Amino acid sequence: MAKRPESSVGYSVTIPPSQQGTPSPRPDTVFSPPPFPSSAGPIFPPPIGQPNQIPSPSIKTPPNLPSPANGVRTGSPAPHLSTPPGPPVFSSPLQPAAVPFRTSPATPQPVAYSSASSLPTSSPPQFSNGSVELHHQSSDVTEDWTPSAESPNVLFSAHKVLKQKKLANIPSLGFGALVSSGREMSPGPQMIQRYPHRCHNCGAYANLYCNILPGSGQWQCVICRNLNGSEGDYVASNMEELRNVPELSLPSVDYIQTGNKRPGFFPVSDSRVSAPVVLVIDECLDEPHLQHFQSSLHAFVDSLPPTTRLGIVTYGSTVSVYDFSEESIASADVLPGNKSPDQESLKALIYGTGIYLSPMHASLPVAHSIFSSLRPYKLDIPEASRDRCLGTAVEVALAIVQGPSAEMSQGVVKRPGGNSRIIVCAGGPNTCGPGSVPHSFSHPNYAHMEKIAFKWMETLGREAFRKNTVIDILCAGTCPVRVPVLQPLAKASGGVLILHDDFGEAFGVNLQRASGRAAGSHGLLEVRCSEDIFVSQVIGPGEEAHVDSNETFKNDDALVIQMLSIEETQSFALSMETKRDIKRDFVYFQFAFKFSDVYQSDITRVISVRLPTVDSVSSYLQSVQDEVAAVLIAKRTLLRAKNANDALDMRATIDERIKDITSKFGSQMPKSKLYQFPKELSLLPEVLFHLRRGPLLGSILGHEDERSVLRNLFLNAAFDLSLRMVAPRCLMHRQGGTFEELPAYDLAMQSDAAVVLDHGTDVFIWLGAELDAQEGKGAAALAACRTLAEELTEMRFPAPRILAFKEGSSQARYFVSRLIPGHKDPPYEQEARFPQLRTLTPEQRTKLKSSFLYFDDPSFCEWMRSLKVLPPEPS
Repeated sequence: MAKRPESSVGYSVTIPPSQQGTPSPRPDTVFSPPPFPSSAGPIFPPPIGQPNQIPSPSIKTPPNLPSPANGVRTGSPAPHLSTPPGPPVFSSPLQPAAVPFRTSPATPQPVAYSSASSLPTSSPPQFSNGSVELHHQSSDVTEDWTPSAESPNVLFSAHKVLKQKKLANIPSLGFGALVSSGREMSPGPQMIQRYPHRCHNCGAYANLYCNILPGSGQWQCVICRNLNGSEGDYVASNMEELRNVPELSLPSVDYIQTGNKRPGFFPVSDSRVSAPVVLVIDECLDEPHLQHFQSSLHAFVDSLPPTTRLGIVTYGSTVSVYDFSEESIASADVLPGNKSPDQESLKALIYGTGIYLSPMHASLPVAHSIFSSLRPYKLDIPEASRDRCLGTAVEVALAIVQGPSAEMSQGVVKRPGGNSRIIVCAGGPNTCGPGSVPHSFSHPNYAHMEKIAFKWMETLGREAFRKNTVIDILCAGTCPVRVPVLQPLAKASGGVLILHDDFGEAFGVNLQRASGRAAGSHGLLEVRCSEDIFVSQVIGPGEEAHVDSNETFKNDDALVIQMLSIEETQSFALSMETKRDIKRDFVYFQFAFKFSDVYQSDITRVISVRLPTVDSVSSYLQSVQDEVAAVLIAKRTLLRAKNANDALDMRATIDERIKDITSKFGSQMPKSKLYQFPKELSLLPEVLFHLRRGPLLGSILGHEDERSVLRNLFLNAAFDLSLRMVAPRCLMHRQGGTFEELPAYDLAMQSDAAVVLDHGTDVFIWLGAELDAQEGKGAAALAACRTLAEELTEMRFPAPRILAFKEGSSQARYFVSRLIPGHKDPPYEQEARFPQLRTLTPEQRTKLKSSFLYFDDPSFCEWMRSLKVLPPEPS
């Protein structure tokens, strides 16, 4: 190992539901923490995520949920923001495709995850007179007391459940939920510093829907209806007193155990033990890329909190580990890159005199000098052919993060809270050492070597996950990085892979947000449902966990998911089905997130949900949340779209899905062969149309690697980002700096206006030619649009590209290709779906019409009619 001085310049399973006799009716109560639904098996696929700032105004929300507010006023018909289609074959029940688990970031709300497995439900316990007594005790309170609003961390595709199994399990529409762990800090759920009360039979948690016997403090589980004691905690003279018990009055609560780490200590944000961040930097960059890269690196270290411990590793044909003990010169220990580091080399490194992880308050100048010492690649070798030992560099970085602590007593070593993070900054493929692929695709053994590299990277990612380290890979530049080889490394560790055009602004922002996003560790998600419901599929950043809790609970049939990381930008998409016709008036669901947070506390976040059951199809359809249903459909669809050919097939399944929903829930028009799409689902088909032609399934993106990265991000993303990735949000600039939200139609491209289009991972700003020609006004509108774009995406990860262009420019095609071509519809149809047109003069409308070029893509209405379906009237 040499010392090198540098100049100091500048899884997928289908599970059949278990058959069981119909249980006896269950009483409904008022107080208790949220229970977790027991469910049948699931399936786990790839994850993805991100937080989105402005919720869509078109989503149906109860009056008690907050409405979006950010200075944007909504135009006539709320913009059609929805999500993509669902599974292909519409045979009931749906058999989810077997797919391995994957991971990636998401948004603040429910998420998606593909898993299918059947978990047998416990037979319902038989109650004696005590249960009847219990029912009467709580019935009066239940009638006159309404619990708090549903948790924002769980979004169901409908607020009611159909009682008839045959209708409830129609796969073209489906039923399910997006589930996210949510934010770690305020505004978070109520915190309770004690152990939760759990059902001795099934393991569910006491919650606000449980029946309570105040005299004895006993409570009845809503999942299995077993009667449990509360060790006197729920003893009260009347039910009114129990309203002060958090878990009996709130749908979401956090149980916090600090254990013997710091008894009685409630941490605040500044006191958390910062997990280290190690940068793994590609040193094979050309001059132009390196200049932008260095600027991003300098800004990155300036943004880090003083207590953050940073490590810097670079790689080319060798691996250099930089030493922070040298203050006047950039100094590094060098290891060979053509093989994995041996234990002797790692011991010499870790137990040596060098400092390889240092808090920023002590080493900021040294970090700047290291970045300034980086030099451009000097050999005349094409970018794709340069030796890059990325795999070896990550192995070394993982060893540095772990340090010597593995061989020391646990009582001596102070472990950081949450996950450590390795951020790989790559400008090309891994072509040297373990996990590498040949420089050229024409290599005779390329396919075999790629397969070996894939497995090696996946194994390294799993090793990082076991060591509580997340690996994010940020790629930039024009050189292909061989996404199929690098993706398993990020996924298996719980991280993400992101592609950038260059090392400039978007790259720098993502570098900062990747290191700053809070992440817990050792995460498990337990899902419990009423015995009539089972989880048929899970999509998201995790895999099925095999946890044996039968020693503690006799009949615990919960679905348990091992979470690869715990972040608010990620979510799980749960598809659910009914086992039989439902007899009761309510069904119950309980979700429990268990993890260690960044403050070294053990958290159990319990979210309980109760949904009414109905016989009326119309009542059910009115309760459907179009956008949530669309996102769930989209995630199930994208799960199957593994390559370009699959994507084409999935576009066809969207057509079949529209026709199937219409045949099951719509009506035939009199004296016509056309069917009317159900009016209660007015937003759904337009969102699916966006999915069909947008970047996730359409032909907008030029390279399959781009679509693959986008797909994996989407599968793990939280609701807000997922929705935006499917259906863009269109905002038109108005005088006075205000913005009007409009449907995402090309009719918004009016020459005297400026338009912002938020498509999740990209935000476009389009400036009309007439507005641009007006001195001062064009620049002011452009500045206002950019400010809005930055505000909309302030907390989003990955940070999107923000691209601006003028009417008539060649780049404007990126903008128009993501809008519905409404100009092809007759005028009455245009006004119905884009009412803002009514404000234009005849001359302006004529000019707008003449500005469009002819192309073959059908409009939304043309597409629906080609399926023999009449589109629903705009809501």
